[in-house]
Formats: sequence, C-alpha cells, structure tokens
Amino acid sequence: MRAVVMEDFGDPDVLRVVEIEAPEPDAGEVAIDVDYAGISFAEVKARARGGYGARPFHVPGFEVGGRVRAIGRGAEGLTVGQPVAAFLPGGGYSEVALASAATVFPLPEGVSTRTGATLPTVLPTAHALVHEVGRLSRGESVLVQGAAGGVGTAVAQVAKAAGAGAVYGVVSRADKVDHALKHGYDEVFVGDRFFEEVRRVTRGRGVDLALDPVGGQTFYRTLESVSLYGRVVTYGNASFAGPLQVGQAELYPGGSRAVAGFSMIALAATHPAALRELAAASFQLVADGEVCLPVTAEFSLEDAPRAHRLMESRTSTGKLLLRVAES
Repeated sequence: MRAVVMEDFGDPDVLRVVEIEAPEPDAGEVAIDVDYAGISFAEVKARARGGYGARPFHVPGFEVGGRVRAIGRGAEGLTVGQPVAAFLPGGGYSEVALASAATVFPLPEGVSTRTGATLPTVLPTAHALVHEVGRLSRGESVLVQGAAGGVGTAVAQVAKAAGAGAVYGVVSRADKVDHALKHGYDEVFVGDRFFEEVRRVTRGRGVDLALDPVGGQTFYRTLESVSLYGRVVTYGNASFAGPLQVGQAELYPGGSRAVAGFSMIALAATHPAALRELAAASFQLVADGEVCLPVTAEFSLEDAPRAHRLMESRTSTGKLLLRVAES
C-alpha cells in the first residue's frame, strides 16, 4: 500500500510516499481503508520537532475517514464495510490505517467519509472546550484564539448552538476575518491587540470563557481578557513557547480566574469511553446541520509536504485534507 513516511524530523520535505505492507489488526484493533486523512497542526509540530509519538520512518496522521476493512479479536460493534471516522495514534497518511476499536466511530446517516475525516479531533475538541471543560452557560460570552482554523471554525458554531450570548474571535491576519464571521463569530479581532478590543465590546467586563491553542504570551493576554470568575481553557501550543507558568499572581488579579486544559491525545489514551461519548454528541451536531466544517483545501498523498507548508504558513482557514483513495 502507499503511505507517507516521515524520514526524519525537519521541514516538510522529510515527508515521502513509499510502498509498505498493509497492516493487519491485532486484538481490539480495526483496520480501515482510508478515503481521506485530516491534517492537524499537531502533525506539523511533530514532524518539525518531534513529540506526539513521532519518530523517523513513522507514518503521520491522527484522523481518518474511511470504511472498516478488517476487525481484530474482541473488537465489537463494527462491521466490515461500515463507514467510520477514527482517531489514531498515528498512521493516517496511508491507504490502510490501524486504530483501537475504542476510537473508531460509526458515521451518522448522511455524513460522508470525507466529512468524517474532518471530525475526529476537531468536533470532540470543540464540544469539550464549550461543554465538558469550558462549562458554558446560556448567555455567556466566549473568546476564541485561532478563530479561522479547524477547531476555531467549529467552536463558534458549537457555542452558538449551546446558547452563547456572544462569540468573539481572534485571527492572525485580516484576510481570515471573513471566514470566521461566516462561521458564527459576532466580531473578529486581528493580531495581538485583541485585549483592548475585548474590553471595548464587553464594556470593560471581559468574557466569561476564553479558549487558547496558541500558548506563550498570547495565553497571558487571553487570561487578562476574562471577567471576574471567568475561565480560560488551554489546548495547544502553536507558538512553540515554553511551558506555561500559572500561579497566584496570574489568577488573583481582578478577584478570581480559573484555568483548565484539554488534550484529545491524552483523553484517547486514558479515557477512551469518554472520547466515544464526546464523539457521538459532537458528530450528531453535524448530522443535524447545526455545525458545518468546511474543507478549504484537499491534497494527494504525494502533496503532503505542500499541505504541511500551507498549514505552517498560518494562511490557511478551515480544515485541510489528504485525499488517499484513488477515484
């Protein structure tokens, strides 16, 4: 089968298509004929600097949409040929991928495998940020960093469906504003001056919930943007900054602020049943038409380096996919 391997850590040119043997599922595993693979910033980061289980001659890819090819011993609730989406520890950039049965999710009626490839990380993450971790109450306001990215595009829609009073976004470039506004944001701010804009639109109060995948100094400015008893959820480090330092000095000003974290990869490894519940709830939002995840660019396996370059450029919006199955 064809697969993209990462020959070493480094720039996108370390990604190369090779022929390797198709894997067979072991106990508790499912083999999937991959139609599409999602591209995430975590994969870009792992390719450039390691982490997330990446290693030389590793096949990247955390999320796929396709059909069940074979089922290992003890894997229940799935049938061969069934359309599914799956969250993987890696291996998605290939014609056949292996996943734990616990992280293979049947697609609702009417949801294609192409759409399915956009869902395994983005939708459960968005749902968790708004509901399970962010604990948004009806009428509350939300601030979202990276508002035009994959998760950012989904979060505003999930928050609006949950009854948010207002959803504000932050983007890195002015040409991303229209994309964010089309997907549920009430107002979108550009660049590092968002703190002043948040205080303006909230009349000095700040937002109730802020979501940050960037880290570094952006996280601290985001923390300053929340209201009394406000919450910040951190779920990434796109800035490649060092570990966050959060203590009394950061949490006490203004009375009280709270910080929480979320990781899809950690959740899948430690609480797969909780991930299944998240996936079921979030996928249904797509089936019901409450959330739409636009695919803004699609690439062949051979074009994986070009896809990574586009994501690294920070000019992309929405979701990027690799088209794996040959039509």
